[in-house]
Amino acid sequence: MKVTTPRMPVNNITIRCGSIEEVIKLSQLIPEFENPAGADVYRTRLGDVDHLILIAEWGKPCAFKVGYDRDGDGSFYSWMGGVLPVARRKGIAQQLAGEMEAYCLSKGYDILKMKTRNEHKAMLQFAIRNGFHVTGFKAYPDPMKSRILLEKSL
Repeated sequence: MKVTTPRMPVNNITIRCGSIEEVIKLSQLIPEFENPAGADVYRTRLGDVDHLILIAEWGKPCAFKVGYDRDGDGSFYSWMGGVLPVARRKGIAQQLAGEMEAYCLSKGYDILKMKTRNEHKAMLQFAIRNGFHVTGFKAYPDPMKSRILLEKSL
């Protein structure tokens, strides 16, 4: 299925459904990912539950966003995503987020959940700008590795 995003066309970006293999290749090129998840982790998490894998193309694949029905409670979990450094600040993450929200609404989800690490300030700012609210915190020995839990009503 090919999905284009008329809401915010920026520099000929195309958003389409993708595969675990594409996500793994892209995640290995994201500098913030210390140890990107492998195919086995993706298959275990996505398994038999409703999930969405989006790939953004700007000439070639440059970003991804993956989410799934983690809790079975009417919420959808935005699990993993990233934009290659060369493609940042072009609205691509915003387009991917918009497509995921549209998908969630079409499937009847009423809450979108996510978490980020304390060290990923840009991701936290992006989430807050997009209507997410902090709902929890998981402390780790290294405070920068601590997780910030966020939710957004759809």
